[in-house]
Amino acid sequence: QVQVVESGGNLVQAGGSLRLSCVVSGTIFKFYHMSWYRQAPGKQRELVAKITTGANTNYADSVKGRFTISRDNAKNTVHLQMNTLKPEDTAVYYCNAQSQYSTSDFWGQGTQVTVSS
Repeated sequence: QVQVVESGGNLVQAGGSLRLSCVVSGTIFKFYHMSWYRQAPGKQRELVAKITTGANTNYADSVKGRFTISRDNAKNTVHLQMNTLKPEDTAVYYCNAQSQYSTSDFWGQGTQVTVSS
């Protein structure tokens, strides 16, 4: 059974930093593209950052230059380093694992990030 578990969400002041982590178990992590999404109250879930199995990355325009996604295949973990946080970054952040060989994908339960002004 595949499990995706996020951690690291917190309350932080604007301009601060947070590092989110996501651990995947029950499957072969290196065969999954990993993404972070977020959903703010009243808004649709949006892609924040993605890292492929080949370590290629892409980011939403709103976070470019502030957020960095990385993966550690030895630890089945993906991180999202978030710097210079803004109140508009407030959301529940979700980790997604998408198989590179099929349409299978898995979601975590989410972790709350709140940025105060």
